[in-house]
Amino acid sequence: MPLSDTAALARQAAANKQGLGAFNVVLLHHAEMFVRAAENVGLPVILQLSQNAVKWHGRFAPLSSALLALAKEAKVPVGVHLDHAEDPQLCRRAIDLGYSSVMYDGSKLPDAENRETTAQIVAYAHKNGVSVEAELGEVGGKNGVHDPKARTAPEDAAQFVADTGVDLLAVAVGSSHAMATREAVLDNSLIERIRQAVPVPLVLHGSSGVPDDGMVAAIRAGMTKINVSTHLNVVCTQQVRAALKEDEQLVDPRKYLGPADEQVRAEVERLLQLYCS
Repeated sequence: MPLSDTAALARQAAANKQGLGAFNVVLLHHAEMFVRAAENVGLPVILQLSQNAVKWHGRFAPLSSALLALAKEAKVPVGVHLDHAEDPQLCRRAIDLGYSSVMYDGSKLPDAENRETTAQIVAYAHKNGVSVEAELGEVGGKNGVHDPKARTAPEDAAQFVADTGVDLLAVAVGSSHAMATREAVLDNSLIERIRQAVPVPLVLHGSSGVPDDGMVAAIRAGMTKINVSTHLNVVCTQQVRAALKEDEQLVDPRKYLGPADEQVRAEVERLLQLYCS
């Protein structure tokens, strides 16, 4: 199946009032589990590779080639997305490699510079048939855009989209990155107001910290692309710890990673179905 356009998948999900699962790849076998899970439930999925993961691997093109090959061989629509790239050049490399979307994260920059750089990346991406996700900084705030106290103002969101031409917008509505517990409470009223003001699908970062009922409510309020990373890392690591504790003689990673992969696959299947419930 051809690589799927992330923004097109998100627009379709938004029209159906459903969520689009986007899961971060740390290791290649995670991506294999994400695709297998999507195929098992017959739903689209987004494979995400963050700038931090690229730095950890040390090379960008080899892992990217593997993700693109997985997506193109899948039996369901799969997009490949560069996540949280603060380096504009890395965004351009991903576009040149054939990614279906990139997320330029200029939220730490002064507002005017963020808008200007984002618009430049959008122009380059659109010329190559690639969609772009971005986010505002915390206007007037001091705790950082990913602080759970941060909130995106609907009028700021609408102006940012108009100024930059982005295809998807990440917004601050109560979640935070790297939450290992699922206790975040989202502002669904704000999600509704942003959705009414903004003509592109909304993206929730920090979804790992949101419980199931909160996620369903957020999707119904207008959230579409649902980014998950830490929660699946917790699922994987708990199973690995249990396997190694049970048999301290285990040395073959297939013997302890295999069960962990199956737990991750099952959880991704559950989440994909939850987002479409």
